[in-house]
Amino acid sequence: MSDRGLIVVSGSIAQKPWHGGHTWVFLQYLIGFRNLGWDVLFLDRLSVDMCIDSEGKSCRVEESVNMQYLRLVMQRFGLAGAYAVICDDGPCIGISREEVLLRTSRSALLLNVMGFLRDPEILESAPKRVLLDIDPGFGQMWQDLGLFETFTGHDHYVTIGENIGQPDCEIPTCGMRWITTHQPVVLDLWQPDEDVGNRAFTTIASWRGSYAPVAYHGKMYGLRAHEFRKFFSMPSVTAHSFEAALDIHPDETRDRAALQENGWNLVDPRIVSCDPWKYRQYIAGSTAEFSVAKNMYVETRSGWFSDRSICYLASGRPVVVQDTGLSRLYPDRKGLLTYRSLDEAASCVQELCRDYRAHAAAARAIAQEHFDARKVLCRLLQNLSIQ
Repeated sequence: MSDRGLIVVSGSIAQKPWHGGHTWVFLQYLIGFRNLGWDVLFLDRLSVDMCIDSEGKSCRVEESVNMQYLRLVMQRFGLAGAYAVICDDGPCIGISREEVLLRTSRSALLLNVMGFLRDPEILESAPKRVLLDIDPGFGQMWQDLGLFETFTGHDHYVTIGENIGQPDCEIPTCGMRWITTHQPVVLDLWQPDEDVGNRAFTTIASWRGSYAPVAYHGKMYGLRAHEFRKFFSMPSVTAHSFEAALDIHPDETRDRAALQENGWNLVDPRIVSCDPWKYRQYIAGSTAEFSVAKNMYVETRSGWFSDRSICYLASGRPVVVQDTGLSRLYPDRKGLLTYRSLDEAASCVQELCRDYRAHAAAARAIAQEHFDARKVLCRLLQNLSIQ
């Protein structure tokens, strides 16, 4: 074990195989902590009903593409001996359950992303349990409405909803003291490339995602689909190329048709972002990002900023993103431009294209200043009273 000790991170790489962007969320923490001199351990969990083989059929955990994908990622990022998958009946794949309990008991903290880890024995073995909320608004509203207790059994609560607790933020605190954090990016793994590939504004996103809209205090808080429809006409309004690696169901025929009729090029995210390397390559081949946030993030003024957009910035690719309360958190004139309306979005795109090189340089500078994993994770550990 390193001089600094061990940090345990719990997440869902095996649960969501071949989702490169989702995988990067956890890699930024694992590799970021490791670069600071910590040993790391990644914990995932799988039930039999999550596991499929290469033909999409149910199979045993050990034989699943879920495990194949996790092993590939862990091996290629130097984490082959630093993971375990907790199965339905308690045993682990990777390191043994006994070793997981021993390492966790000796750790500085267990960072439980979105409460993915639910094993009570492992949770109780951790000296410090920290829940990391990366989907602000949904869990807090569910808990406040008594629908689901997302935030229980931990010592500290951290969120990327950086405006939580502010007067104009509509996310309930649920009576908890929230520690806010930027999201980290390991800059060495995202190097700028002056060669702009397909010269389109791109994004990688889900149309609806896993959650339903939430009715809270007489107001409906919705999904990305509800916001994206307001910006269908961006290609025709700006006369620039727009492309989306959009996870949208084939049955969404009306929205798919509207996107294509308005000039959006839709590509299959299962091809261009199916693993961390293709995801990174797709971002590097973009001119910039144009993205739309979930209605939940926008309406609550959450201060949410996408881990995906941070990867664009680190790659020297400017971003034009919907304002979720970001304008008071980060500089938004060069490299990062925020909008609230279609007209503002179009103006941001035109401004970026007028001086692209300056915006590209500023994008990388913003990543270095605000999202460098070394800075972000050091600050997080300080806020958790860990040296």
